[in-house]
Amino acid sequence: MTVNWPAVLLGFSFGLPVSALFFVGLAWGMRHALSADRPGLWLMASSFCRIAVLLGAGFLVTASAGSNWAIAGYALAFLLARLVAVRWARISKAPTAATQDGA
Repeated sequence: MTVNWPAVLLGFSFGLPVSALFFVGLAWGMRHALSADRPGLWLMASSFCRIAVLLGAGFLVTASAGSNWAIAGYALAFLLARLVAVRWARISKAPTAATQDGA
């Protein structure tokens, strides 16, 4: 099995900004849903838009690269962006010592 590294790099380079946009959209949608009268509508619309953009860009990158290795790079970029987003969310929501003591 031979890895097509240019296709992997192409998928990764397109997948990283699209995945970042996916998680920024998730944070934006959650923020609006938590303050909305109809949070389910916000969450459904947000998820539909984010998933459509993510899958559409993935299909375009794979079709333009002409190799299935592009989707591997695209998925790797999504996984990396997810790890960063989860770590960022945990750090920003971590309680400080003052809030844990109730002060």
